[in-house]
Amino acid sequence: MGCPFYSFYFYGSTCSQVERRKCVKKAVPIRTVISKTAVIWLSNYCHPKFHGRHSPGFQLMTVSMGFAIACMCVGSNWLFYVAFDPFLYHPVIGALIGKQEGRNIEVMNSFELLHQLVDDRAHIDKEYYYTKEEQFKQVFKDMEFLGWYTTGGPCDQSDIHIHKQVCEIIESPLFLKLNPMTKHTDLPVNVYESVIDIINGEATMLFAELGYTLATEEAERIGVDHVARMTATGTGENSTVAEHLIAQHSAIKMLHSRVKVILEYVKAVEAGEVPLNHEILREANALCHRLPVLSTIKFKTDFYDQCNDVGLMAYLGTITKTCNSMNQFINKFNVLYDRQGIGRRMRGLFF
Repeated sequence: MGCPFYSFYFYGSTCSQVERRKCVKKAVPIRTVISKTAVIWLSNYCHPKFHGRHSPGFQLMTVSMGFAIACMCVGSNWLFYVAFDPFLYHPVIGALIGKQEGRNIEVMNSFELLHQLVDDRAHIDKEYYYTKEEQFKQVFKDMEFLGWYTTGGPCDQSDIHIHKQVCEIIESPLFLKLNPMTKHTDLPVNVYESVIDIINGEATMLFAELGYTLATEEAERIGVDHVARMTATGTGENSTVAEHLIAQHSAIKMLHSRVKVILEYVKAVEAGEVPLNHEILREANALCHRLPVLSTIKFKTDFYDQCNDVGLMAYLGTITKTCNSMNQFINKFNVLYDRQGIGRRMRGLFF
């Protein structure tokens, strides 16, 4: 489909459960993406200097992610809730889908999961998930449920509560968490796996952060950089065409202001308000001869030819739209009325 996919490779180690628990306690707070700043962070990490870069983590598996699609979905979901009620916190919860071959995982897409808050704890609507699973299986037959995502700060007990619910659907799911409130310039993504450790004689679930290496192709970096330029101001004014037109407009505006100054000077000299300066008049005369003469016959011929071509193209577009409307009218007319009945009535009109 030509979608830009960004690859992440996670590496695992043979450290003990106790060592992992210590590392989890020292884990860096999780960061995330919202719709507008996502592409800017992506463009930073799509730079060639980040190609092959490793992040700290455990060497457990190799994961390849269609990062743009997944993270944009997370950012869009979070932004929807913030726009609806900016003063009410809504946890964004969704599913990650993709492919898995042995210890190699490829996350390619994501979708939101319905949930309800009961006593400040989120409870996933499993019936909704199973319905969505049937739907994406019909479209993406080779994809499967790989894990879940959410937004917020560092991992807490609420994340473990949701993770246990996801474990009832799939064994050893991935956990991706994004923090939309971060001001850090690094890529705001952290991926975790769950580990079981014995604390005070009880089995306790903890999160172990997975390290990754970012790898992108040249076409992906160019695409993300283009989107980042347009997203920086929230509009499309920074596109290549817009920048070119703005530069031309500024140049024409500057030329107009300078010509206006020269014209005012000549009028003032004629009125005797300012002294005559032959050097300035010679430069003004040279400038007038340098400008193209627009009253020639060749210019008028080319100008009217171009106007006729533009008008002809506009008429052709109008004719095409009219033909399309007529075709739709005929199709709807044939659906509403029986052709045989129409034939009898038409014959009655002529005979």
